[in-house]
Amino acid sequence: MNFIKKNVWTFAAVMLFAMFGLVDTAAAQSVMGTAAEKALDAFKATRTIVFIVGGFGLVGIACAAIFGKMQWKWFAFLAVGLAILAAAGSVVQYATTNTSGNNASTSIYSENTIN
Repeated sequence: MNFIKKNVWTFAAVMLFAMFGLVDTAAAQSVMGTAAEKALDAFKATRTIVFIVGGFGLVGIACAAIFGKMQWKWFAFLAVGLAILAAAGSVVQYATTNTSGNNASTSIYSENTIN
């Protein structure tokens, strides 16, 4: 019993790999496609909330920096962070686009574009 308690994560990993080994590839692609779409929806919703809160933060930090209550570099850090978040959508879109030698490019998110 002590052996099982010490190696419970090993047993769980073996069972997980065995389960994925027995799954049909079409079913696995369907599951991964659904997970990718849900992750994309969550990313878009989170990005919208962060942009709204970040916009208010930029205005507040800019006003505080004008009156000398905060440092301007904090304003710059927030602005650069929001710019990186804005570029993240394009990076994800580029990474998920399939260009198979022809001029037509298809994304795994055909209906849901990030931009």
